[in-house]
Amino acid sequence: MSVEDCLPADLRGPTTTITRIAVGLSGAGVYRVEAAHQSFVLKVASEAESDADWRNALHIQRLAADAGLAPRIVHVDEERRAVLTAFVVDRSFVTFYRDPRTHEAALTQLGRTVRRIHSLPLPTDASMREPREFLAQVWHGFLAGFALPDFASGVIQRVLAEEPPPGERALVLCHNDLNPSNLIYDGEAILILDWATAGPMDAYYDLAVPSVFLRMDEGTCLRLLSAYEGRPFAGLPHRFIYIRRLAAALAGSLSLYLARQMKHAGVTGAETLDSTPSLVEFYQRMRAGALKLGTADGQWWFGLALLKESLAL
Repeated sequence: MSVEDCLPADLRGPTTTITRIAVGLSGAGVYRVEAAHQSFVLKVASEAESDADWRNALHIQRLAADAGLAPRIVHVDEERRAVLTAFVVDRSFVTFYRDPRTHEAALTQLGRTVRRIHSLPLPTDASMREPREFLAQVWHGFLAGFALPDFASGVIQRVLAEEPPPGERALVLCHNDLNPSNLIYDGEAILILDWATAGPMDAYYDLAVPSVFLRMDEGTCLRLLSAYEGRPFAGLPHRFIYIRRLAAALAGSLSLYLARQMKHAGVTGAETLDSTPSLVEFYQRMRAGALKLGTADGQWWFGLALLKESLAL
């Protein structure tokens, strides 16, 4: 089977071009497709993903696309487990957010977009992957035997040992991976990519994840929560603070796992808490071209920076 076989017949032909653009943590292949003077994105599930998980994710993706929260679905090849969506030109949510002239508008729109995600109906058969249990799985499984700096191991163990504050709300349908790479801003709306991990979760998780990656301070987090709830917040809820630490530790651990998959050798002895770049310093090095996320070294330092961020929260 070729990748082109996943396309509808009217988009196959000698002028069709297919370019691989990404491979996710799940192993799915993501391709840019140019055909019939249009652009599309094709995602083909990995062999490791079960049929049930793929169908559940597709159902949720359809709900999101119908609600204008995800790119329009153009074609689904259920036999090959491939989904073709419209290509959306990304005008960069991060730029929208970082620009002082549009910062508050971006923050408000993000909070309201998350609220719309959580308003989608929660499928009765959707399964939950509890993030603390997932972190334990990563720590005891994917990272077992991988040499890490002492501070990094300590951060993960600290989060796993911490007693979570009690949840006070019913679970909602969450995306569960709202890092900036999954946020597409088309100049008017925020669209969300990659619904593979969507499922029932505490609403704070979808708010905590972007707050970590965008390095929101307490005041910014309060305004994000206010935009989400439609009412002012006087202080950050303890459970939100805890979930921020957990989300940062889980994201950092997964980045270290990716580094290991890319054959990173692990700790050299030079990586201490002080020598590890903060998250903002990592972003600066990445913008300068000194580090690249698509490399083992980039994933290694990104993971350590996220764990350092978790320690500071």
